[in-house]
Amino acid sequence: MRNSEDQRHLLAQAVLHVRSQRATSRRTLADVMRLSPTTAGQYVDHLMAEGLLHEQGLEKGPMGRPKRVLHTRAAAGWFVGIEFNAERIQGVRIDFSGTKTDGRIISLPESVTPKAVITEISRMISSLAQGAVGPLLGVGVGVPGIVDPVAGIARDYAFIQGWKEVPLARLLQARYGVTVTLDNNLRAIAFAERWFGAAGELTDYVILGPRSGFGISIVIGGRILTGVEHAAGEIGRWPWSEGEDLHDALSSPAVWRRLTGKTRRAGLPADLHGALAALAGQRDETRAAIITDYARVLGSLHLLLDTHSYFLHGPLTALGDEFCADIMECTGAVVPSLKDKPPRLLRSQLGDDAGALGAASLAMEAWAP
Repeated sequence: MRNSEDQRHLLAQAVLHVRSQRATSRRTLADVMRLSPTTAGQYVDHLMAEGLLHEQGLEKGPMGRPKRVLHTRAAAGWFVGIEFNAERIQGVRIDFSGTKTDGRIISLPESVTPKAVITEISRMISSLAQGAVGPLLGVGVGVPGIVDPVAGIARDYAFIQGWKEVPLARLLQARYGVTVTLDNNLRAIAFAERWFGAAGELTDYVILGPRSGFGISIVIGGRILTGVEHAAGEIGRWPWSEGEDLHDALSSPAVWRRLTGKTRRAGLPADLHGALAALAGQRDETRAAIITDYARVLGSLHLLLDTHSYFLHGPLTALGDEFCADIMECTGAVVPSLKDKPPRLLRSQLGDDAGALGAASLAMEAWAP
């Protein structure tokens, strides 16, 4: 006999399998969870009685009797995902079936304080509650910088003055009375790529995130790598050339400044994505140097991780698929041992709300009945 906590975990896993469509019937649920058909049927009956699942239609297989198809009930509740940096806060609402039903974005003023950020996050959640169906079931937050997801504490973020040791999960949980899940925003994006992007069937992949800084998130065996100090993936701090780190040369702002010949102190355009899109056709020595730099990074990562795919996120996706293709081709020249089988770099098809979608996915995966 399993204890109640084990039962909650197994019921939550059953919902995840149905939501992801890995399980579409009682039989396939039993197979994927390695349960007896009787036990799987009991779980389904319980979740149906709670209004979380329903069966409808017929799924005709190649052999045997038709099966009734399992679905989650979209109206059973909703999750909110918040992702922020020093410039803006983005939020989305997804229903119990994992469908996005609303999204919002607000700009933050310069020199914003930690207190003001928390206030705006609360306002965003309240705004997303308008028009929601069912109860709020969980909140996920993608936080920049170093995050302790176990303790629910935002440890450090250099671009918001005073942002250190912020107990964000506790503060939000006290206000909303639901589980609040925190993680680094790039690790949140890895969840978004799994639920809403092209990594649904992958167990090993890397998110490449040259945004205002430069970081990566690493998925190995289906699990996100966090590190002992929760700082895995902070490659923007790699020493790169004399007097600069990697993010000084290859973050999205740095690439735009290099392509346009601007100095490091030059102000950024209001729409960095659009400004980079206007440069997608540029072909010169500066672009070639950027491609070579990215090939060095990609090749080094691949020698270390040997993963299936790398997904490019952030404003640099505006440079198009050719940007990724050129990096892959150059990797073989920069790292000769990868010439015959270069790493696979894909431009993510998710939009600017990928971090918020990933944060909502964090909440969705953390929920238990």
